[in-house]
Amino acid sequence: MLGNLEIVSGLERRLTFSVSAAEVDTAVASRLKVIAKTAKLPGFRPGKVPQKILQQQYGFHVRQEALSQSLQKSFGEAVQQSGVRIAGDPAFEPVVAEGTAQPSEFAFTAVFEVYPEVKVGDLAGRTFERLSLEVSDADVNKTIETMREQSATYEPVLRAGEATDRLTISYVGKVDGEAFAGGTAENQTMILGKGRMLPEFETQLMGASAGQSLTFDLQFPDDYHGKEVAGKKAQFEVTVSEVAAAQLPALDEAFAKAQGVVEGGIDKLLQEVRKNLESEVKFRLQSQMKTQVMDALIEVTPVEVPKALVDSELEILEKETRQGLIERGIPNQENMPIPRDIFEPKAKRRVMLGLILAEVTRHESLQPAADQVRAHVTQMAQSYENPDEVVSWVYSQPDQLRQVEMILLEENVVTWAQGKGQTVDKIMTFDELMGYKK
Repeated sequence: MLGNLEIVSGLERRLTFSVSAAEVDTAVASRLKVIAKTAKLPGFRPGKVPQKILQQQYGFHVRQEALSQSLQKSFGEAVQQSGVRIAGDPAFEPVVAEGTAQPSEFAFTAVFEVYPEVKVGDLAGRTFERLSLEVSDADVNKTIETMREQSATYEPVLRAGEATDRLTISYVGKVDGEAFAGGTAENQTMILGKGRMLPEFETQLMGASAGQSLTFDLQFPDDYHGKEVAGKKAQFEVTVSEVAAAQLPALDEAFAKAQGVVEGGIDKLLQEVRKNLESEVKFRLQSQMKTQVMDALIEVTPVEVPKALVDSELEILEKETRQGLIERGIPNQENMPIPRDIFEPKAKRRVMLGLILAEVTRHESLQPAADQVRAHVTQMAQSYENPDEVVSWVYSQPDQLRQVEMILLEENVVTWAQGKGQTVDKIMTFDELMGYKK
């Protein structure tokens, strides 16, 4: 029996339905007959256990199992009749019947969320920037210099610290005279001018020498990640134990080999760096355009997101974060609590985009065609030694193939969106695209 489908609030619904008592009884009897053939109980031969004893021994669990299966079946039929699309798992509650007579049906309510109706907004008034960038010799040389800096060794010097020097420091930070968590370190190294510490902290240490001690105040930003000290004034006592100058490796064949270039020396290294930069630039330019399109779709398409779907995304993001911390060797991450609220904006965005993209894909028929998928996989495989083997492997892995299809679907959506709005060309600098600070 299907009862009324009620709107609880927003996307939440309540559905009343029933399970046939006779159907449950039949399922119980059938299951007990199967058990009777092999049941082994003390004092009875297999297959000879009386029905009454079987009922006492197994009846409760068998009935619960039969009721659960009938519940799911009846609920599925009721949902199909109601025409709703469920988001997440329902919560079932029995409806207590009046009187003591044996009921012919068991009534239940199911509370659940439904998928929202999505009406994609108009992109006619949107302008998208088609970014472009040609990798120059200067960009390649700058990347080589960064690689040299990353391979630098350091030698102690008897002078004041300058930009790119490595300082070894010990410090204690206090707020209102009390040391705070994360504000104390012993023999910590830092590179001056790299921006890895707060700018106000680095500024105080610029020009410091080995053996020097400094005391200074520092105002933490209001949005500082450490909530305990955000917006507060702290006093730091810092002792510099060493100043060391960077010694960059020579730009020679040994350096090229250290970067994985076995033959060809520096010329080959330059070619490899340019190739990698061009690939990275292409990826970032595509990502920039995709972000513009996705942002525009969210802005023009208000969507109420089901809480159940957001919760599922939160679990995924939490697991991904925890696994990343474990892989980086950070201890005690298996059971350390991770506040889920920090992921909520990202989780909501993922769900919202998923709903919008599904509707755009359905309405505009943007699902990638088989030949488009094959062409993408084939092109991707060309960078490997045995392309045909890579293609076969991708097609044998459903998860990998779904990833390719999702990439192409997003590309199709971007192309469709550009056709709906207006596109203007804009040239970027290498530093802008890579997010380098001036």
